[in-house]
Amino acid sequence: MTSASGSTCSPAPSPASSSTRRCSPVDTLKTHMQASAPPCRPALSLRAALRNAVAGEGGALALYRGLPAMALGAGPAHAVYFSVYELAKSALTDRLGPNNPAAHAASGVVATVASDAVFTPMDTVKQRLQLTSSPYTGVGHCVRTVLRDEGPSAFFVSYRTTVVMNAPYTAVHFATYEAAKRMLGDIAAEESLAVHATAGAAAGALAAAVTTPFDVVKTQLQCQGVCGCERFSSSSIGDVFRAIIKRDGCSGLMRGWKPRMLFHAPAAAICWSTYEALKSSFGRFNEGRRK
Repeated sequence: MTSASGSTCSPAPSPASSSTRRCSPVDTLKTHMQASAPPCRPALSLRAALRNAVAGEGGALALYRGLPAMALGAGPAHAVYFSVYELAKSALTDRLGPNNPAAHAASGVVATVASDAVFTPMDTVKQRLQLTSSPYTGVGHCVRTVLRDEGPSAFFVSYRTTVVMNAPYTAVHFATYEAAKRMLGDIAAEESLAVHATAGAAAGALAAAVTTPFDVVKTQLQCQGVCGCERFSSSSIGDVFRAIIKRDGCSGLMRGWKPRMLFHAPAAAICWSTYEALKSSFGRFNEGRRK
């Protein structure tokens, strides 16, 4: 599943590898729209963000600059994510009963807190690489430069914000997915690939829209001090929220909501449908071995 921060890929074939290749340009546009700009420069629209992203060195290939960092971080993050989710879901279902939205939501929250610790450093690298005129030549150069100039803590400056964002994102996502899957399954009389993909897309889009303000805060914390982005005196979520509202108004907290939804809907559809298909296949395989 995609997390709110966009960890949707792994180096090997996985539920996320295909979705990331398709959606990486959209995620880059989101970063361009959300990264803070000096007061003399207006906020970017989706079309302006696209022009800005491809105008520099690399052209259209610049839209994929964050892909290697996502690939390095998302494989381990996904392994942690699904393992913890299944364990938590099993434990909570025994206590709260089957098809309980609270159990699904809580399981997703526990899983995302664990996986965020794995993915946040590479997410920071990804965001910095995606900026226009980024001073970094690649993942390795970015990691070395940040370690030298800012120290290891710079990779985790947004972890608290990421967890706070991903907790409601995952709660909304899992609860919506399970509810939509059950509703669509009743209509279609069975859980098909189309049911899983549709439920996943609806869950991803809704969760992305609801948590956009936190994503704006996360992006600006990760990109502060790079390419003219404002540097904050505190990494407190509340302080950054107030700084953004003071500078850009409340609308500044919704920057990038369109590409964010466009990213998460198809990514979640691909991820969930692949995950459910693999889960079903392994289940049949294990049943066959028992016989």
